[in-house]
Amino acid sequence: MSGTPVFRSRWARRPPATGAAAMATGVLSIGLRLAGHEVLSAVALALTVVAWLGLVGDVVLRLLPPHDLQPADPVSLASLAAVAATTVLGARLSSAGQPSLAEALLALAVVLWVVLLPPVVRRWRRRRTSGAVFLGCVATEGIAVLGAVLATALSVAWLAHTALVFFWLGLVLYLIGLRCFDRRQVATGAGDQWIAGGALALSAYAGSRLVAAGRGGPYLWDGDDDGVLRIVTLALLALALAWYCVLAAAELIRPRLGHDVRRWSTVFPLGMTAVAALSVGMELGVPWLRVLGRVLLWIAVAAWCAVLASAAVSASRGPESVRSRAPR
Repeated sequence: MSGTPVFRSRWARRPPATGAAAMATGVLSIGLRLAGHEVLSAVALALTVVAWLGLVGDVVLRLLPPHDLQPADPVSLASLAAVAATTVLGARLSSAGQPSLAEALLALAVVLWVVLLPPVVRRWRRRRTSGAVFLGCVATEGIAVLGAVLATALSVAWLAHTALVFFWLGLVLYLIGLRCFDRRQVATGAGDQWIAGGALALSAYAGSRLVAAGRGGPYLWDGDDDGVLRIVTLALLALALAWYCVLAAAELIRPRLGHDVRRWSTVFPLGMTAVAALSVGMELGVPWLRVLGRVLLWIAVAAWCAVLASAAVSASRGPESVRSRAPR
């Protein structure tokens, strides 16, 4: 028993990465399914479930007393990754024919969002911060995605309308986050600067799912609303692709080698941009976007493999090696 506090103390000093890892893996599962790779998608889904269960264990371990063993504040920007990871898993389970599980995860995500978002927003300041500030948008748009997916599967009008509210609210939170984002992070960030583009890609994906939900019957949006939604979705994808190019160029100009747990926050936007291109191309009838999405998907898969290998090598060297080295 004496070893338990020591283990928990070491674990608490470890920066949380399971949320970003679950998000990244879940998004790849969605993308692989959209691209027609069902077997690989199923494997990624299984890994997502494992990562999500690890996330649950991580949160519980950090919140259990005695609280003096946890140096990190559990109500932080990074905690919103739990909301996003839950919605990503729910969206994938819904497409796998598990709407009941997806509904339960949506309810859990909404509860977490209500509890975690207000204290996080209250702590936002005008001082510049990392790309993690966009997790407010990511968590909110994740709920919009899962709500739209379930609205389509279950033909529930109120769920689609609620998802639309979260969609617009997510864009407001993105603008607030953009005000707080330190632009220097584009050149110096340790990986989570990519969330600036990933949040827009997720928003575009949410828009495409809402467009798909609108085809389920006349009870959702009229022609004008549908047209606005399509235009906004295409604009969001264009902005996400622009961020992708800028961030990729910054990585080439100033490489940031070596392992950092925030690299999982790079894989998620890479995969999310691919998924957004695939989904928007499919739902809005733009064939070349589907081709682009397939190319971006394999780049994201390669990045996932590279980060996983780097994490395994770093973990084999001891707990101190997995700690983030970039300035916060």
